[in-house]
Amino acid sequence: LPPTLLSRFDLIYLILDAPNVDNDRMLGQHLVGLYYETPNVVEPPLDHGLLRDYIAYARENIHPELSDLASRELISAYIEMRRGGSHGNGGRGRTISATPRQLESLIRLSESLARMRFSRVVTRTDVREAVRLMKVATQAAATDPRTGRIDMDMITTGRSTLERELEENLGASLKELLIERRGNRMSVSEIRRTMEELLNTQIQQEDLTEVLRMFEADGLVQYSERSQTVFVRAGVVG
Repeated sequence: LPPTLLSRFDLIYLILDAPNVDNDRMLGQHLVGLYYETPNVVEPPLDHGLLRDYIAYARENIHPELSDLASRELISAYIEMRRGGSHGNGGRGRTISATPRQLESLIRLSESLARMRFSRVVTRTDVREAVRLMKVATQAAATDPRTGRIDMDMITTGRSTLERELEENLGASLKELLIERRGNRMSVSEIRRTMEELLNTQIQQEDLTEVLRMFEADGLVQYSERSQTVFVRAGVVG
């Protein structure tokens, strides 16, 4: 799903298909059992019709309102989630761990939990459970594996703050290199090696290719993917 659509979900769960002998056996027995002459299907603990009516009644008739305690708990939880953001030097490098959209999600989740109980009042317990669900779901999906920090940009834009900053630094440094090499042809491997030395970090091939294509669209270089070379146009300026 694109980030613009993914960011609209209140909860996002990462489901990992990790091998487990017991779970795999149970799933295999269930799937094979469906093809028996008399399907071996486990009866659900709650009748489907009853569950459908329960949900329909709750949607139609139960409209919970926030209590004062629940409101204060929501504000406190939102502030605490915002504190999870990190700051870089001079305010740069800040990662957003929560946005107003996450607060709205917490409100909807809290109301839904109260509606499940046929309660017309959202309690502090509902809010705490909503916060727990968001932490184990959405924020787990938004954890940057490079830093271990929660970064909602991974959901809203599809890229972490660190990745975006690395691209900006790569673009600025590469442009300085191109200014020095105006009118010359360079290999992509040479550019990558030079950038890694300048930035003191490993540059992914796809990241470098993306920046080169952007520069080509701006008329700064002529990039040949076949020969993996770059011709720097004479008109490159800082």
